Amino acid sequence: MANSKLIVVEGPQGAGKTTITDFLRYSLSYTNLYRLCGTSDSTPTGKKKAEDMYVDLIEYMHKMENKSINIVFDRTFFTEENYCRLGKKEYSFTDVYTRLLESFSKLDFEIFYITLYLEDKSSYNERLNREGKALFKGSKFGVENSMEQQRVYLEMAEEIKAKYPNINVVNIANDKDIEEVKKELREIINF
Repeated sequence: MANSKLIVVEGPQGAGKTTITDFLRYSLSYTNLYRLCGTSDSTPTGKKKAEDMYVDLIEYMHKMENKSINIVFDRTFFTEENYCRLGKKEYSFTDVYTRLLESFSKLDFEIFYITLYLEDKSSYNERLNREGKALFKGSKFGVENSMEQQRVYLEMAEEIKAKYPNINVVNIANDKDIEEVKKELREIINF
C-alpha cells in the first residue's frame, strides 16, 4: 500500500516548472526533487540512449516504493515523447513511451501527473526571454514553439487520464497569482 507520493511536473518551456517543483520540494515533507533533461542525441541512436535512461529511472522509482519518501520530478520520459511528437527528434518514441507509462502506472505510490500551462500566450514571451533561462540544445523555444509544446502536453494528459484512472492527472494554469497556484497544489496533493 502506497505510503509516498510520486509527482511528475511537465509543461512547456516557460510554464514555471522550476518554481513549482522547488515549492513542492520545500513544502512537502520528506521529498526528493530530480530535474531531468533527457539526452542530447536527437538522432535515431539517441532513442536507445533515452530508452535505457528511462527504463533505469522506472526501476529506480520501483526501488523507492514504500520508503516513506516523496519524489518530485521536473520532467521525465513524458518530455521525450512530447519532443518526438513535435518532430524535434529524428525518431518516434511512442512504443517506448507506452511501455514506460504502463510500468509507471503500476508503481506503488500515490501518483500525480501535473501539466503546467499558461492561458495567456503573452506570458510566454516574458518568461522565455528572462535572464538565466535554460535553453534546449536541440531547438530554440519561442512563444509559438511553447504553445505547440503546451498543446501536445495537454493532449497527452487527456490520454493518460482516459487510460490510467490510478494516476491523478492535473492541469494547472500557472499564469495566475503564484499563491493561488500553491493553494491549488496543496488541495490537490493534500498537504
